[in-house]
Amino acid sequence: MNTTFSRTLLATSTLFISATSMAGGFQVNEHSATGLGRAFAGEAVIADNASVLSRNAAAMTMFDSTSISMGLTMVKPDVSVENVEYQQLKINENMGIPTGMGFNSMTVSNTDGIAGTEFVPNFYVIQPLNDKWAFGFASYSNFGTGTEFEDNYDASIFGGKTEVKSANIGFSLAYKLNEQWSFGAGIDVIYGIGNLYRDLDSTICNKHLAGAKDCSINKTKALDISATGVGIGGNVGVVYQVNERNRFGLSYKYSPEVEAEGDVDYLENHVHGVTSDSVYLPLPDIAEFSGYHLLTDKVAIHYSYQWIGWSAFDSVDINDVNSDQRISVKEYNWKNSYHIAVGTTYYLNKKWTLRAGYMFDKTPVDEITSISIPDSDRQWFSTGFTYNWSNQTSVDFGFTYLIGEDVEVSEVQDIPDMMGITTPDPSLTATTHADAVLAAIQLSHSF
Repeated sequence: MNTTFSRTLLATSTLFISATSMAGGFQVNEHSATGLGRAFAGEAVIADNASVLSRNAAAMTMFDSTSISMGLTMVKPDVSVENVEYQQLKINENMGIPTGMGFNSMTVSNTDGIAGTEFVPNFYVIQPLNDKWAFGFASYSNFGTGTEFEDNYDASIFGGKTEVKSANIGFSLAYKLNEQWSFGAGIDVIYGIGNLYRDLDSTICNKHLAGAKDCSINKTKALDISATGVGIGGNVGVVYQVNERNRFGLSYKYSPEVEAEGDVDYLENHVHGVTSDSVYLPLPDIAEFSGYHLLTDKVAIHYSYQWIGWSAFDSVDINDVNSDQRISVKEYNWKNSYHIAVGTTYYLNKKWTLRAGYMFDKTPVDEITSISIPDSDRQWFSTGFTYNWSNQTSVDFGFTYLIGEDVEVSEVQDIPDMMGITTPDPSLTATTHADAVLAAIQLSHSF
């Protein structure tokens, strides 16, 4: 998209791009330090600062003055890939002429550190227009993932580099119908970046005229994608306030399929004479229900249930510029997932607010597993606090220790037939595990 709009969007959204996901799939939940400190329990309705805009636009009517909030979350993953048994492609030759193909079975060394530390920023503004209407601007990330194996990783057709980054720029409007009901809606402009790289590694054994045989490792570029794109999404929300101590929130986010254009080089395209210049990344819709209850003047409890429509993420496809057909690069066939979060807040005094929370995060990965996007059911253990610097300014800190599970991976990569010979598909089995530490800081101010 070589337009002034897309260049302006790139300059703005690059500041808020995330490449690290520690929620299920490649969803990014880290929208504020305040929410991180309670495992995002009650996030669609608490509205303790402007970051609520990332979850429910209707909650903007709970602000009676201009409010801004900005923050930064550090995500430090610990991802390991172990017990790898690899069926590598083996090509037999007779004096340089292919005579057949099979497998070379090998055990691949354990590896870790394939996902680096990332920083996820956010920025929000809520502007009440009168006692009924409010306008909001938000910039954060909803999706992202990133793994990169060493160049000499033996199973390079399954390793390589996988990077999806996104930035969400949102504009929202809210209306307060009465003391109980508020409604909100908004438009989300999603800017995405995709970088994928794989090498097809194989063992080539050549039999010479004298009968001697020598074998060597050969690597051929199998996939190289570098593309960017923009998609338009939307969101709606509602808040029902029973009284000053009890309220509920419900929101729904529509996420588009992003068509990213750029450089697309795929081995199968060379075999079949196809040219591609776009990759399609389907994104899931998200629905969330939250509740908040102030039990005493000091203690509140809150909770959330979030549904994520990951069944939309069935495969990553590229185009054929000479037809309307799509070519599947990698199948995933994920299933819809969810997370459940519960938390509590303790209002210690006018200066200090303490909070804690727990989340169970269900993986969307079904039967097709992968070492490039290692995912499992996860548990979030979170704590945090707010220090009210003044009546208008506050600083939040949040901390989460995230625990994943061992996942038994069985992965197969389709390879096109080459040189007139049926090409067997390489495969591997492995055990993946991912934990993480998350820490965040947030500055909020009302005018």
